[in-house]
Amino acid sequence: MTDFDPAKVCQNPVIGTVMNYYHLTGNWLEQHSDQWPPLLLRLILAYEFWEAGIEKLHGSNWFGQVEFPFPFSLLSTDLLWFMGTWMELLGAVALVLGLGTRFFVFGLMVLTLVAAKVIHWPKDWNTLAEFWQGYAISNKGHGNFKLPLLYLIMFMPLLFGGAGRWSLDAWLQKRMRHCQS
Repeated sequence: MTDFDPAKVCQNPVIGTVMNYYHLTGNWLEQHSDQWPPLLLRLILAYEFWEAGIEKLHGSNWFGQVEFPFPFSLLSTDLLWFMGTWMELLGAVALVLGLGTRFFVFGLMVLTLVAAKVIHWPKDWNTLAEFWQGYAISNKGHGNFKLPLLYLIMFMPLLFGGAGRWSLDAWLQKRMRHCQS
């Protein structure tokens, strides 16, 4: 039996070429990690929340049929409808532009958490298996919290990392650095 020698493996021209391309690709991806991923997250989330906001804007208020958690239960359903509609619409525009991204992401996360609690969370469940039936995109009486959970996870990089290089936030931040110098 022979000993495995990684140095000899890398000297193989085919493996060396593959490893070289692997490293070049990894370097390119790292150099662009603050461009494409945040932009694509912003755009898909903006689309989803714009659609929901437009639906509310042109629809009728059905919030009176649900029970909101405290402190939202202290507000009228008309005010909640107005706030939800405009947070979705303005938040979508802000995400597309990358303007005030962390502020709007936080607001949309709160909105998503409230929606998950009020609408998408399973009403009755006694076992973990029953609970996980709600991890679906359906309306079969078990809840429907998969999509809100995915939105919350998609928001996390934007909340912690910001809007990315291709955003008004980045442009403004660059201009503000010049003012401080």
